[in-house]
Amino acid sequence: MMIEERKKKEKHRKKMSFFIKKYLFLFLGSIITAIGLEIFLVPNNVIDGGVVGISIMASALTGQPLGVFLVLLNIPFLYLGYKQIGKTFAFATSFSIISLSIWTSYFHPVAEITHDLFLAAIFGGIITGLGVGIIIRNGGSLDGTEIVAIIMDRRSGFSVGEIVMFMNLFILSSAGLIFGWDRAMYSLVAYFIIAKVIDIVIKGLDESNGVMIITSNPDEIAEALMARLGRGVTILHGEGGYTGDPKKVLYCVVTRLEVDKLKAIVMEKDESAFVTINQVHDIMGGRFKKKAIH
Repeated sequence: MMIEERKKKEKHRKKMSFFIKKYLFLFLGSIITAIGLEIFLVPNNVIDGGVVGISIMASALTGQPLGVFLVLLNIPFLYLGYKQIGKTFAFATSFSIISLSIWTSYFHPVAEITHDLFLAAIFGGIITGLGVGIIIRNGGSLDGTEIVAIIMDRRSGFSVGEIVMFMNLFILSSAGLIFGWDRAMYSLVAYFIIAKVIDIVIKGLDESNGVMIITSNPDEIAEALMARLGRGVTILHGEGGYTGDPKKVLYCVVTRLEVDKLKAIVMEKDESAFVTINQVHDIMGGRFKKKAIH
């Protein structure tokens, strides 16, 4: 009983630690995003895509605070997210949006750093993308259009990315009618920078790869990978689709820098081995640690 009680307490402690860490990062992401918006993009009438972009334009036209529109325009999307994706996502997104609206009001009186539109687009895009990337990586979102895209993806022949791109092109074109076409073009620059930085934050600079190896010498290759790369190897039991013969399939995770060395090891042990390599965006648990190759 004592052991079970201790396990329950440890499980609860880990769950609370994960919850606190998650919302601290969501809070940090909202602060960084607000800095990128209110100090670089908004003062220069350069916008982002999605609901944030619509909110910037609505704020410029009405004179009302940006945070008001961030909350109001996202309410219907939050309801859709709650119904279609789940309450955990909806709660994290609500927290992120409310935090962002508060921090945009806080940073709004701060003077802009640059009047140069190109610099504003670049640095605003980098900082905003960093903040949004942190939020997305921790299970939240700031953009209701992504929720619509996820739902439409299930009911149409278009991917999430294609739907988001179409909506954002329409939003960025609207910026040309309100702020002028030069602002719209700088907004397009900022949008692509934001998208790229988000991608980097989510995937990481030091990409990892999941590798599956189908070979006639599984034991030799597994031993070589563990000894020479220092990576754990999992052996999966499969079956040949054509022959029906039982096969051992090796799976391991390596860094981008270790891929070539892994290929050399596999080819050394079995030139006819079949290898697939896929990018791994995140790793949780296990004993995987990124390290330099010597």
